[in-house]
Amino acid sequence: MPLVKFNKPALDLAQQLQKWQIRGLGVGDSASAIHYLEFIGYYRFSGYALSFQDAGHADKHFKPGTRFEDLLSLYVFDRELRLLVMDAIERTESAIKARIVNEMSVKHGPHWFMDSKHFVLPPPPQLRPVKPYFSHNDLLDQIDGDLGIPKSAKLPCRPHNEVFINHYYKCYSDPYLPPAWMVFEILSMGTVSRLFAGLKEPNDRSAIASRFGVDEQVLQNWLHVISHIRNMCAHHRRLWNRQLVIKFIISKKLAYLVAHLPLKDRFYAIAVILHYFMGIVAPKSTWHCRLSDLINTCPLPPAGHMGFPNGWRSLPFWSIEPAAVDYSI
Repeated sequence: MPLVKFNKPALDLAQQLQKWQIRGLGVGDSASAIHYLEFIGYYRFSGYALSFQDAGHADKHFKPGTRFEDLLSLYVFDRELRLLVMDAIERTESAIKARIVNEMSVKHGPHWFMDSKHFVLPPPPQLRPVKPYFSHNDLLDQIDGDLGIPKSAKLPCRPHNEVFINHYYKCYSDPYLPPAWMVFEILSMGTVSRLFAGLKEPNDRSAIASRFGVDEQVLQNWLHVISHIRNMCAHHRRLWNRQLVIKFIISKKLAYLVAHLPLKDRFYAIAVILHYFMGIVAPKSTWHCRLSDLINTCPLPPAGHMGFPNGWRSLPFWSIEPAAVDYSI
């Protein structure tokens, strides 16, 4: 198909709503619908509208009986799903950082991350792949940038927004970077994921992964996946009906949970990984019960769209009881 110049005009809010009404969307309160379009956006809503439209119709007509409130309910469900996922990722991220810092600092000293001997070497320039590869120099540049340290300088150019970072530079001048337990507090999940993958010694990676009951290759993959999902949630991207582009590994002990699923690249697999982590880092958490309750509010069946198998709640892995639970944990 040849490329053409984009020439679609921008529509005002009333025209946006009218476009959907022409396609069969029922709107009971036009003023309310326009309010949501103004502050959520037509394009963002369109991602949720697709599940209510007839894919075989050239003009994307809505299925009979579809109302604007159905789109809004799906949007609200997805928003609450992102918030719930971020709750689990926050605890998982903290646990991963603490595990890496504790293992590596006790074994190699507080400033181990500054020594390139603990990391793999980047490939020669002529052999470097298109995809990202680990570079210790890039890691240090990233840390310098997060601390506000200009290139070729050894001190921040301005006070940091974290008190403990400022305290370090008030008391110490060498090494020029704070110890790992401070630095890791400001590192993104993506940087931590790349750092773990760049550790040179398999024994170091295995020692870190062993506390989570998986091998180091599985943990490396999971950190990459969780980092990707975290970025999606932080930027308010849709989780509902999302097909994951990163190929993830399910450990052997969890393989039975997804073995017979027709869709192994949907949210259910992420839920499995997060619930597994929560069982280790917060064993009394009721996160899985809150997930179950939220799935009950989903306006569309979660099986085909999110990969949840029939009867998933009854699997021993989930252990979801119908009795009331304390959601404050």
